[in-house]
Amino acid sequence: MHYRELGRTGWQVSDISFGAWAIGASWGAVDDRDSLAAMHAAIDLGCNFIDTADVYGDGHSESLIAQLRRERAGEEIIVATKLGRRLPQVPENYTPENIHAWVDRSLQNLQTDTLDIVQLHCPPTAVYYMPEVFDVMDSLIRAGKIRYYGVSVEKVEEALKAIEYPNVQTVQIIFNMFRHRPAELFFQEAKRRKIGILARVPLASGLLTGKMTRDSQFATDDHRNFNRHGESFDRGETFSGVDYETGLHAVEEIRALVPEGITLTQFALRWILMYGAVTCAIPGGKRPDQVAQNISASDLPPLTDVQMLKIREIYGKYIARQVHHRW
Repeated sequence: MHYRELGRTGWQVSDISFGAWAIGASWGAVDDRDSLAAMHAAIDLGCNFIDTADVYGDGHSESLIAQLRRERAGEEIIVATKLGRRLPQVPENYTPENIHAWVDRSLQNLQTDTLDIVQLHCPPTAVYYMPEVFDVMDSLIRAGKIRYYGVSVEKVEEALKAIEYPNVQTVQIIFNMFRHRPAELFFQEAKRRKIGILARVPLASGLLTGKMTRDSQFATDDHRNFNRHGESFDRGETFSGVDYETGLHAVEEIRALVPEGITLTQFALRWILMYGAVTCAIPGGKRPDQVAQNISASDLPPLTDVQMLKIREIYGKYIARQVHHRW
């Protein structure tokens, strides 16, 4: 496992970390025993950073992480949670009272006196132009309820606006082989300002594992049904906004670049780590074997210049026209 500096926090975090959405809800059937075993496996393999949110399983993900921390007492496990999506997504709901209530609920779920990192959870764009929201976050640091805060964004433009606020430490943004745009101006500015970058949806909702086919079916409550045919309001999240059929075509060409002995999942995660501005990728995992495969990408050799060029060509051929101008 390798570690990278997380913004200006002073923390060194595992470059492949653990995304805890899947252990909460919306990714098909999940078993708490498997979820805890998956997180224990991640810690055993050197992972020291977990990302969650107060809406993942309506707090269930946070509660499982609290249990993990009890069982791994004395070990450093940094937890970033997110808030803001417990109410309809309108700027008017980002009041001091609501923000304090969300933080208090996460403190209770995670059974701690201070939250390591709190991230605004993909708020409406207008929120980034409301300095009073960031003033509330500053007050929570002064009150000792949170150590640091950041944002999870949908758009590069939101990320660029967010890092103008001096106490924003981290930005979580979709970055993977189907989403290249963050690597342009945003990465440059984030590096200049020493902002930690968390690469979310690193496997494009599973498309970049190479395990999905045209016949793949998902459980009724699985979020991957939302954009199967490009119909969802949430198109920017599921499958990274890429049409499912188009994504399958791109995956087949990427698969031809994967060296023998590693999986497409590992290859896709190692591609993200080729970008030094990225602090960590946060793939999910519901079982220890999935986690072990993800984390092993940290120790793979770098991709070659030819592989990187070919991936850019595939992105240009299949993906860019669908997503590059949107986010």
